[in-house]
Amino acid sequence: MSGRAGVAGPEDRAALTAVRTRVFVEEQGVPPEIEQDDLDAVAVHAVSRDDAGRVVATGRLFERGGRGVIGRMAVDAAARGAGHGTAVLAVLHREAVRRGLTEVELHAQVGARGFWERAGYAPVGEEYEEAGIRHVTMRRRLDDGAPPGM
Repeated sequence: MSGRAGVAGPEDRAALTAVRTRVFVEEQGVPPEIEQDDLDAVAVHAVSRDDAGRVVATGRLFERGGRGVIGRMAVDAAARGAGHGTAVLAVLHREAVRRGLTEVELHAQVGARGFWERAGYAPVGEEYEEAGIRHVTMRRRLDDGAPPGM
């Protein structure tokens, strides 16, 4: 991957929202009224940029019940396969550790399950439907000695 990843600032909000809209609403058909929620205001957001400095990937992290929750991971179609998702995940893992969290959880789209398994996540429970898309809850410990991005 070229470009760079890091924690999003207020100046990145419009760009990361645009990525999420393109991926979730336009590409996957998620209703726009559920794509954004109140957690956006309290979550830490990460972004990855292409060589031109454009935000091409994003994700967020918040805490619930002593566990980190990662969500809204989105990579623009043209940027997929270039490491931007892994870069965003590494930032979110570092931020979780920085906050003293030792475990993270997410609702993985079944089609992306392989990405999450390669990053050390394991399924918890059965598949279910969320926003019209098959998902499975997955978790990973962050104190397992693996690099934070993986």
